[in-house]
Amino acid sequence: MTFSPELEARFEKLLNSYPPGRQRSAVVPMLLYGQDEVGCVSQDLVEEIARRCGVTNLQVDEVIGYYSMLHRKPLGRYHVQVCTNIACQAVGGEELYAHACKALGLGNKQVSQDGLISLEEVECMGACSWAPAIQVNYDFYHNVTAERFDQLIAALRAGSYQSS
Repeated sequence: MTFSPELEARFEKLLNSYPPGRQRSAVVPMLLYGQDEVGCVSQDLVEEIARRCGVTNLQVDEVIGYYSMLHRKPLGRYHVQVCTNIACQAVGGEELYAHACKALGLGNKQVSQDGLISLEEVECMGACSWAPAIQVNYDFYHNVTAERFDQLIAALRAGSYQSS
């Protein structure tokens, strides 16, 4: 599998940051970085990371099954996650998620037809003090209202979104 020079350099740095025989520790970050470049965790990506880290494909698959931030299907250019865990739920997280579904016309883990936006309901973002929280790609938003959500989505669609 061929990667960009930047990703190759990142992989090399990761693999060299662990002592000999411990490269398996690089599986999770390599999956995340690979997913960002490829668009999802493809079978080719699994095989390549397994080979480079000296583990089996099954061991990589087990990691993918454990971590909810790893996806086998392509996500939208902007992956919107809405927390509905207890702290967010207590201050409107479920209502915000229902609003997001309606506003986007998407259900959980669905992608818009144009591939721009995907939506996912998630359990906890660790932002309980600032609930309800959402995440767009790697950017967090706290105390999100339906109106603020709509403004953010409008910025995504207009191409004026500025990541933090």
